[in-house]
Amino acid sequence: MGQDHSHDHVAGANARMLGWALAITATFLVVEVAGGLYFNSLALLSDAGHMLTDVAALAIALLAIRLGAKPPDEKRSFGYRRSEILAAAFNALMLFAIAIYIFVEAIDRFRDPQPVQSWGMMAVAAVGLVVNLVAMRMLVAGKEASFNVKGAYLEVWADMIGSVGVIVGAVLIRFTGWTWIDPVVAVLIGLWVLPRTWILLRGTVNILLEGVPDDVDLREVRDTVKRVPGVVKLRQLHVWSISNGMNRATVHAVASPESDIGGLQRDIAKLLHDQFDIADSTIQVEPAVRA
Repeated sequence: MGQDHSHDHVAGANARMLGWALAITATFLVVEVAGGLYFNSLALLSDAGHMLTDVAALAIALLAIRLGAKPPDEKRSFGYRRSEILAAAFNALMLFAIAIYIFVEAIDRFRDPQPVQSWGMMAVAAVGLVVNLVAMRMLVAGKEASFNVKGAYLEVWADMIGSVGVIVGAVLIRFTGWTWIDPVVAVLIGLWVLPRTWILLRGTVNILLEGVPDDVDLREVRDTVKRVPGVVKLRQLHVWSISNGMNRATVHAVASPESDIGGLQRDIAKLLHDQFDIADSTIQVEPAVRA
């Protein structure tokens, strides 16, 4: 009970910090989009696209904490954790669409350079840098206790780099007059975001397809279970995830005739828990037929 009470306090504190970080980041997202359109800066719009990923990551993390507290019911026996994965997949697809728009617009601006108000571009990016630093400060305390908070923290940290890139681009445009720097910075920000977006999409699709988690070697799990004393044959083995860090497994094994079925089930479950961090497993053991 003490641990549950402590966990509730940590989750509540994380939710409050995520809520504040989400509020200031979402507010600035609107400002940055407006600034990008007003000052005609593609780099600002590209950075706004990245800022959108921060907003999505913070919202997903906050949603995961809220929904994670809901118990399973008659329709969703595993609970509501997979909603986080659906939101992350939507976020990744949206990012790809934004990146395509930025790249197409950048090509047009390389062909037909347009004037950019560098001072306004730099001012908006500087405010964005401050917003990122404030959000990071809010999240730093909880990032070691929660994978969701840590993911959101890393998103904001990466966006801080984008803000620095826009500021550098604005300074260069101001003192050189080379407006082509603006689409270059936009493309660089897009290239920074896309690999992380692909990793996010690949991970969410793997979970939705109930694939083997990235941190689990199925062959190693199979070989280890086969070596458990009393196991004669392994008929089936499935490992998948409900959400991040929520690995599950089902095992169908054949035991030697003299084995204790209940003891063998406990041994396999303990092995999966201790060696592979699979906390929830369903173990079916049947005795081998005597010759």
